[in-house]
Formats: sequence, C-alpha cells, structure tokens
Amino acid sequence: MTKLFTCGGIAFALALGAMASSAAAQDAPKVEKVKAEAGRPAPEAQPPVPDGKGRIIFWRSGTMIGGAIGCGVNIGTERISAMGAGHYFVIDLDPGAYEFNAKSGAKDVLNTEVEVGETNYVKCTIRMGMMVGRPNLSPSTAEEFSEKRKGLKYVDSDDRGPKVMADPGAVAPAQ
Repeated sequence: MTKLFTCGGIAFALALGAMASSAAAQDAPKVEKVKAEAGRPAPEAQPPVPDGKGRIIFWRSGTMIGGAIGCGVNIGTERISAMGAGHYFVIDLDPGAYEFNAKSGAKDVLNTEVEVGETNYVKCTIRMGMMVGRPNLSPSTAEEFSEKRKGLKYVDSDDRGPKVMADPGAVAPAQ
C-alpha cells in the first residue's frame, strides 16, 4: 500500500508541475527571435578591389553532401567567417602569403599568395570523415564561381568576421 501511495503521489506531483508550467508559459510575454541579416544572391560583378589590396572569394556550393556541417575559415587561429552550404564571402587582404585553414575533426590547410589587384577563388567542400564531415579548402577559378554564383548567397551577418567585406549584393540606401 505504501508503494502504491508513493508512486501515486509522485505521479500527482508531476501532473501538477506540468499544469503549472503550462499556465506560466501561456502568461509569459512572447519573445521575438532576432534573425541575422539574410544573405543576398551573388551579384554578376563584384566591386573593384581596393588599391593596394588583393581579394579572395571563398564559396561553398549548396550540395546535399555535408549540408549540415559548417565550413569555418581561419587565418591561423583567427576565425574569418563560417559558411553553410550555398554561401560565399569576400575578403580583401594586404599582399603576401597566407595560410588558411578549416577544421572540424581534422584540419585542412590551404596556402595561397595574395597579389595586388588580383582576385583568387577558394571553394570549400565537405568530405566524409569517420565521425563528422571534414571541410576541404581548395583553389577554384572565376569560371567555376561564375557557374555556381546564381545558387550562392552571401554569408549571414552573424557568420562574418570583422575582416570580411559587407554584402556586395546589398543595395546602397538612396541619399
């Protein structure tokens, strides 16, 4: 009899708790989620490269393979940006040699030379790994980026680091 009473008492307490939390949730003020600025499709032409700088356009196609895995791009230990499937970003850098990396379970490294006035392209693909997908950075071409451009959107504002260019597809406000 004691066991039955104890189990019944626990069930009753749980039911009361569920009703109380449900009533509290109904009375709680509604909180709106703030969404990051949505990326826009890639424009046909990118803005000119600033004087004394070189440019790299990082992109990732919208394939199903590794779609849930992000491609976080770094220079050394500094995060530059993260890209989901079907996104791209643009970064203008001083000329010189750079070592970019992306890592999840394993680290992939791409060394590239940035030259004044030139634009380089880097694509990120996700390869299958033992436990998690592995990002892979590899050189690309203007032609390959152009073929995929219509299916790409600029990275969201919450994924961009401070060195990444603002969305080049954004329309400037009228003045």
